Amino acid sequence: MTTATGTYTPKPGAAPLPRMIAAQAALETRMLLRNGEQLLLTVVIPTLLLVLFSSVDIVDTGSGKAVDFLTPGILALAVMSTAFTGQAIATGFERRYGVLKRLASSPLPRWGLMAAKTASVLVTEILQVILVTVIAYALGWSPHGNPLAVLLLLVLGTAAFSGLGLLMAGTLKAEATLAAANLVFLLLLVGGGVIVPLDKFGSTGQEILGLLPISALSDGLRDVLQHGAGMPWGDLGILTVWAGAGLAAAGWLFRWE
Repeated sequence: MTTATGTYTPKPGAAPLPRMIAAQAALETRMLLRNGEQLLLTVVIPTLLLVLFSSVDIVDTGSGKAVDFLTPGILALAVMSTAFTGQAIATGFERRYGVLKRLASSPLPRWGLMAAKTASVLVTEILQVILVTVIAYALGWSPHGNPLAVLLLLVLGTAAFSGLGLLMAGTLKAEATLAAANLVFLLLLVGGGVIVPLDKFGSTGQEILGLLPISALSDGLRDVLQHGAGMPWGDLGILTVWAGAGLAAAGWLFRWE
């Protein structure tokens, strides 16, 4: 008996690369949004800080409405919490439990896995930006400036923090990554110009802290959204250097096992 080739004949082989990356990105996003601790860090804490410090006069944010000063910093904090802290912790434990090692042996190439993780970070950040923007408008926020400049700052900030997060997750043990990522988050929250203006740290401290990626991102966003400035080339340059150095170091030093 001759068997005819039909519609349901098996066709072994890997799926097209874009489909594999999209499927992995969707999985990474679902895992992130289902993780209560990560959700607290990436969504709840930034929005609570925005509402609290906009409603209660705790920190002197200068002239004008507090929400106009705070919202750009909270947007920068949201990028850092997702691209750096959340990604570093999640990737560190995936590496510890052998998840990355197994994924590295799948048809999805290693760069494709990193692309999927980056896409997941971007999707989460879009949700964060929408949420923070809605809450800020409800609190009386009145932004100004060029949307293109804001987009460039957010993209370069994401690249910078993503490179640093992957570098930490790929070189330290999972427990050390957990402790270090949370410690860095807290230190930069206080000293990165997110809530407390950098001029409160004196001229020397302001110059040093101004070179940090969180300071460049928050100050750049603040210049554009609060003061209506043009393209913040200085802050974009700082973020570009951090992004290039972080991603290059992560690609070179990352250990999959």
